[in-house]
Amino acid sequence: MKTSSSKAGGPAKGTDPLRPYSSIVLDGPERAASRAMLYPVGFKPEDFKKPIIGIASTWSMVTPCNMHIDKLALEAEKGANAVGGKAIIFNTISVSDGISMGSEGMKYSLVSREVIADSIETVVGCEGMDGFVAIGGCDKNMPGSLIAIARLNRPAVFVYGGTILPGCITGDPRQLDIVSVFEAVGAHANKKINDAELLAIESCAIPGPGSCGGMYTANTMASAIEALGMSLPNSSAQAAVSPAKKQDSHEAGAAVVNLIKKGIKPLDILTRKAFENAITVVIALGGSTNAVLHLLAIAHAAKVKLNLDDFTKIGKRVPVLADLKPSGRYLMSELVAIGGIRPLMKTLLDAGLLHGEALTVTGQTLREDLANVKPYPKGQTIIRPLSDPIKKDSHLVVLYGNLAPEGAVAKISGKEGLSFSGKALVFEGEEKALQAILKGTVKKGHVIVIRSEGPKGGPGMREMLSPTSAIMGKGLGKDVALITDGRFSGGSHGFVVGHVTPEAYVGGPIALVKNGDPITIDAETRTLTLGITAAEMKARQKAWKQPKPRYTRGVLAKYAHTVTSASLGAVTDADLAL
Repeated sequence: MKTSSSKAGGPAKGTDPLRPYSSIVLDGPERAASRAMLYPVGFKPEDFKKPIIGIASTWSMVTPCNMHIDKLALEAEKGANAVGGKAIIFNTISVSDGISMGSEGMKYSLVSREVIADSIETVVGCEGMDGFVAIGGCDKNMPGSLIAIARLNRPAVFVYGGTILPGCITGDPRQLDIVSVFEAVGAHANKKINDAELLAIESCAIPGPGSCGGMYTANTMASAIEALGMSLPNSSAQAAVSPAKKQDSHEAGAAVVNLIKKGIKPLDILTRKAFENAITVVIALGGSTNAVLHLLAIAHAAKVKLNLDDFTKIGKRVPVLADLKPSGRYLMSELVAIGGIRPLMKTLLDAGLLHGEALTVTGQTLREDLANVKPYPKGQTIIRPLSDPIKKDSHLVVLYGNLAPEGAVAKISGKEGLSFSGKALVFEGEEKALQAILKGTVKKGHVIVIRSEGPKGGPGMREMLSPTSAIMGKGLGKDVALITDGRFSGGSHGFVVGHVTPEAYVGGPIALVKNGDPITIDAETRTLTLGITAAEMKARQKAWKQPKPRYTRGVLAKYAHTVTSASLGAVTDADLAL
């Protein structure tokens, strides 16, 4: 098979085709000290002739999303070792969006994507690993892993940690998840539930390991990565605690060794067509707006040209078919039970909406991988047929206009309507907006404007799940809209627009909005309009002064200095940022 050279550059390779990097580090008398360091961690003399396979684990007890991944890493290690590799497990960080949401800590969330990518690249590059498995279980360690995979361009497979099972309260038919808790906060503020009911929901919503249970960012990105061809079939649709997930991890370790033998590298898989497949699947599933940000960043790492308008082009021909939370009825665990995303992908392929010739980590094409996939069971209502979609085109709507000249991303399922006009109610930061929603300051007809939350201005581009959930909990989901230069959790729904660019910190038009200004959001014309004259806009721009940076030291200051616009994926590569 003809494969690509490393588009990403990197260190020189050795002459052993199965050990192009580890042979440089470990072979020859002069490398005796390097070998000596590995005997204490379990190496035997024969292991020094095997491909070294890194197992990048995101295990931690910070969050239930990742609390089981240490066990999956052990399975991946066994899988690599069983087929002639020698695996080495190492860790990277994870943070919990669910815990930090609505607080200053959430500013570190998107930053962690870059830290994770950098740390995996650092370990694999430093230790001369010939290939690796990356195992991620929540929002940022998945795209972070893919960014590292693309940069390194060494044979690699991604393993999704798996979805959580639903929580429940005895005698209550509802299936609960983390968004149930956020929305319960709004309901509590609106006197719809009491203290005891809130406590019951918060204590039962998260029953064990796994990622948030709807088509939120984690399950969206897991599905996107499978559609990219970078994880094994069904990796995106397995429960976190299941024999299937253990087997997936074991097979991933073996698959990396197979990729080394076949000479298949990530950049042979991460092509333009692969990204179009990922966008298509995300739209059909009704996935998170964060997929836009992360796919742009992964494409940048893979040196594939992708931009906001590609989401619009693909979105015009791809319908929303999945009736999944947050705007739908079902949880990911229920989709898993009927076959996951593979039957959906087969439907899309047969309709000519996917590129079947795209290569995957199985060593086969997507068409070959899907050849024997059976359709969903008759009578299921989770995935609609193409003839009866939930929405005939994409729910991810890229908007332009005098309020977002470089673009903004709306998540519009159609249930909220396709346009909204109202008067601006402006807040400098998320916390003030949340308090106004909970106290009843926000009224029907308001367009809530939360600014100074962009990649540079936040810094860190916080997610707005707390205010959007409070809006839903207060019963205002169809009566108010929210726009921000920050972003939204995959659990957000309602009439929401994020990623408004340029952001307020750099003087984008969102910085110039005043209370009472008319704002119109139109999903059909794909416009976001501030209803003031050009002369007034120019006068406000002239009077605007850039605020002082909120952080001048540490990782947030470093991030703010290097990060690019959300319209470019909020990447931190020097060639774009400086």
